[in-house]
Amino acid sequence: MAAQLGRRLRKGATSGAVVAAAVAALAASQAPEMIPPPADNAGGDRAIGAGDTTTPPSDGSATGDSPYFTELPPLNTPNKPGAPTNLPVITGPAEAGIPASVLAAYKRAEASVRSTDPTCNLPWQLLAGIGKVESGQARGGGVDANGTTHSPILGPALNGVGFANISDTDDGAYDGDKIHDRAVGPMQFIPSTWATWGQDANSDGKKDPNNIYDAAQAAGLYLCANDRNLALKADLDRAVLSYNRSTEYLNTVLSWFEYYKRGTHQVPDGTGVLPVDRSDDRGRGNRPTTNPPYSPLPTTPAPTTSAPESVTPDPKPSGTGKPPKTPPTTDPSKTPTTPTTPTTPTTPPTVPPTKPTVPPTTNPTVPPAVKVARLAPVATGALTATTGNAFAKAPTVAALDPSGAPVAGVSIKFEIVGTTDARFSGGRTTATVLTGTSGMAASPALRAGEKVGSFTVRATVVNRTLAAAEFTATVTARQADTLTRLDGEAALPATTGTGFTQQLRVKATDKGALAPGVLVTGLVVTSKTATDAAAEGPYFKGEAGTTARTKSFTTDANGLITLAPGDLLAGEKAGTYFLKLTAHGGGSVFVELTVTAPEPTPEPSTPEPTPSTTDSPTDSPEGTSSPSPSA
Repeated sequence: MAAQLGRRLRKGATSGAVVAAAVAALAASQAPEMIPPPADNAGGDRAIGAGDTTTPPSDGSATGDSPYFTELPPLNTPNKPGAPTNLPVITGPAEAGIPASVLAAYKRAEASVRSTDPTCNLPWQLLAGIGKVESGQARGGGVDANGTTHSPILGPALNGVGFANISDTDDGAYDGDKIHDRAVGPMQFIPSTWATWGQDANSDGKKDPNNIYDAAQAAGLYLCANDRNLALKADLDRAVLSYNRSTEYLNTVLSWFEYYKRGTHQVPDGTGVLPVDRSDDRGRGNRPTTNPPYSPLPTTPAPTTSAPESVTPDPKPSGTGKPPKTPPTTDPSKTPTTPTTPTTPTTPPTVPPTKPTVPPTTNPTVPPAVKVARLAPVATGALTATTGNAFAKAPTVAALDPSGAPVAGVSIKFEIVGTTDARFSGGRTTATVLTGTSGMAASPALRAGEKVGSFTVRATVVNRTLAAAEFTATVTARQADTLTRLDGEAALPATTGTGFTQQLRVKATDKGALAPGVLVTGLVVTSKTATDAAAEGPYFKGEAGTTARTKSFTTDANGLITLAPGDLLAGEKAGTYFLKLTAHGGGSVFVELTVTAPEPTPEPSTPEPTPSTTDSPTDSPEGTSSPSPSA
């Protein structure tokens, strides 16, 4: 049975029942993991293999529902069921061989689409299934080194005779027909569809539907339209039906898709198996023909004698004495019948075929990004800002289509590139913005960090490989054109070996406004004309007790720098020095420093010795009184 069915399949399916049986056989014999096709009318679709009895409408179809090859894959699979599908296949059935350039184009298209639309889950085997059905893999791989077919692959004129009626849309540029459109190239795009979805996948500067790389990538994007996820059976069916709105076409493509998933191998270009049977060879409108029930005669068929009707004979003998017109029946058990007069021939009633409901499809919505031909920078002037401040202008781009018209709704990614601490609002280095009705998009507010220098803001179209628009932004230090002492002009005094005890305050302004965050450099010099720091004299106390005669300051929120008492030390050499303060932007001021030696301490003088007085007997003329002797 399988062999007989295989022969029928290779001759081309001639009815919906044959196709349904073929798909069932393939599913049972070679693809146990295949998602079964829908067998009910859920979603308005028909059962796989139901065939087409009406010409599907052409709108929303990539090919204009042009004819396609109807041969189904053989029943013997490239690999046994359950074998790994990601291993290279070196040999196998001839039908499993795909020409080298064609296979490379399918895999390259899958990688490209997956990089920009990973949620679509596009498998290259689906592209191979469509390529097989549409053009026999570019006529068996008849392409040159760049992937372009040796001669254009053209479908029949879509003139409404058996196909859709599509008037010329490209002035014959792609199909050479200025009256009607034709499907073009290995993936059979009609010109109007190619105008929207065409790609330049091989980067030769042309979008050529006869180039397998360009056509395969365009087909991948087309199948992924409308946010489809091809891992879902419903989306997979819708994608294939959007390519050609025929359920028999869907059956055929999915059969090859499953077949290629079981394994393929590469064959040299030009040696692929060429299909023979095509849908338009079997009848008008991409439908199988049926054997007519009647001979091909004129409109009114030849008269025929209808079957005699049974009547009850008159029991009386005939009065004419003539034999009856109808000889007696040979079966004596049956009552003789009298023939009736033949009726006038009638034309058999024609029962119009029931038209199955064509599965509703939605015209693919062309993503705005696909319409964009280039991204143009909009002149906004120089992008400059001082450290810590916002840029006055934002990088702005315009998304334009091939005619130069603006494209709205395009996602533009802005990215800060380079060594910088500048950021978009929210502290981000990337931001995505949609273009407005004017086709323009501006980045979020950009603020400079503390690093001085230039960096790049790059703008690209999301999910496209178009050339980027780049802007150079420059961050400069904050400026102050004037520095002013707030405590007078008097010199600051100190003695050697001590620190300056007075507080020093200096205000920075730029164009009359306070200048916060300005870098100010302090340098101790010996004169107002000196350019180098003094070798001796006052100094700043550095870390770990080091000395320095140069120091940097940053003005506070009020534009002030302040030296507290003891921040500046006098040093060991007396003299007159200057603290030169200079700000980026030209502001400067000198503060005189006077260092004096300390007053010498007078040595204490030695006092003259004073002679001391000692006690000695004193001669006195008077004698010492003594008591008189008593008588």
